[in-house]
Amino acid sequence: MADSLDTSATVLEDDFDLAAAHAVLETALKGADDGEIFIEKRESESLMFDDGRLKASAYGADQGFGFRVVAGETIGFANSAELSLEAIHRAAEAAVLAKKGKPVDVSLTGNPARSNQSYYQAHDPLGEMAFADKIALLQAMDAYARQAHSGVVQVSASLACDKRAITILRSGGELYHDYRPLVRLNVSVSVERNGRRETASSGGGGRISWFDITAPEKWQAQVDEAIRQALVNIDAVAAPAGEMDIVLGPGWPGVLLHEAVGHGLEGDFNRKGTSAFSGKMGKQVAAKGVTIVDDGTVPDARGSLNIDDEGTATTCTTLIEDGVLVGYMHDRLSARQMGAKATGNGRRQSYAHQPLPRMTNTFMRPGQDKLDDMIANTKKGLYAVNFGGGQVDITNGKFVFQCTEAYLIEDGKIGSPVKGATLIGDGPAAMQQVDMIGDDFKFDPGVGTCGKAGQSLPVGIGQPSLRIRGLTVGGTS
Repeated sequence: MADSLDTSATVLEDDFDLAAAHAVLETALKGADDGEIFIEKRESESLMFDDGRLKASAYGADQGFGFRVVAGETIGFANSAELSLEAIHRAAEAAVLAKKGKPVDVSLTGNPARSNQSYYQAHDPLGEMAFADKIALLQAMDAYARQAHSGVVQVSASLACDKRAITILRSGGELYHDYRPLVRLNVSVSVERNGRRETASSGGGGRISWFDITAPEKWQAQVDEAIRQALVNIDAVAAPAGEMDIVLGPGWPGVLLHEAVGHGLEGDFNRKGTSAFSGKMGKQVAAKGVTIVDDGTVPDARGSLNIDDEGTATTCTTLIEDGVLVGYMHDRLSARQMGAKATGNGRRQSYAHQPLPRMTNTFMRPGQDKLDDMIANTKKGLYAVNFGGGQVDITNGKFVFQCTEAYLIEDGKIGSPVKGATLIGDGPAAMQQVDMIGDDFKFDPGVGTCGKAGQSLPVGIGQPSLRIRGLTVGGTS
């Protein structure tokens, strides 16, 4: 929420003069289109338990501000880890260079409308669980994995969390506040059998309390899942190569959608005409039935925000509706340049970075088909359940994704697990080839991280099961 969770006291020093900082901002924004001072205070903690012992523990704290002036498409930006009025003045001197040669009668873009919505609670992930209890949890995960299966030869378990308090100063003396907790639990297990070793991982998290994911039945389920995936890959055969139909499982396989389609729908790429979806607004870009949204308002989700990093309230933005391109994700700059409305997608990694149009929680809405029917109606294909890394070219949508868990489909039945399968294609074409959409929508468990322009951010991913006709599979057989 923008105002009802007032965390300004945790962001700003007691002697920080907000009125004076606003005065500096007002002077800097004369003759500019937009700009703000973004102030952030962050604390983070991580623990790694590996091979039966605590291998690493880290705590970090950082604070600072970013000062931005936008004139046309020119951006002046300066940042500092020193929260003082003197540093604000120095940053302003650098940021105002964006206005050089620009007319002085520009009208500032209006400030974002306020919102009192809150999509997550003000948990303190660093303080709500004692450090000794976090170590005990990691020890318990290690011990449970080793007794769960005799083939387990190595276990790595980790906890990571951070909390961020932000304050955004905008023209007219406006202030926007947000507080953002984030936690993540992960376990990686190596299993050996008959001289063959495979490793798999599982995890979960979100803008939630540690106590939401550390109940024994919850972390044990993550350990069990990692062991299951490793055992599946021990029995896997070499993946075949060639063109075949692909059935994607629900949930995390939406990472393909995120990369191959989502990035191409971010406003800056389309403003510059460099996306495979540029110039296609209102046109059929996917099969009938395909509806894709970006929603920063999903309760407790990893990619959710009460406001974005420019102060705009997050929204549910429909991008593709029934196969037709109907929207892009915008920050304030791309919205102004494209004559659109900011959608709450202006995000930055930290105070030291500029905001860019970025995804929050991006997913495909469910259909009415059954996963069993997709399998039964596929003569030869691949059932892809989990993915690892991938590469995408935004300009043409071409992608390559590695499957970490996949199975052959033969005569309508799930066959042997395969290892080394990669999916090769391009996002727009793949979306046109969707012919069945499941009724089994799932979000990922809260582990997604997205990179763009050197900035990494937490995101959410989701989809129902899908069947895509005629994708190329790169194999190892």
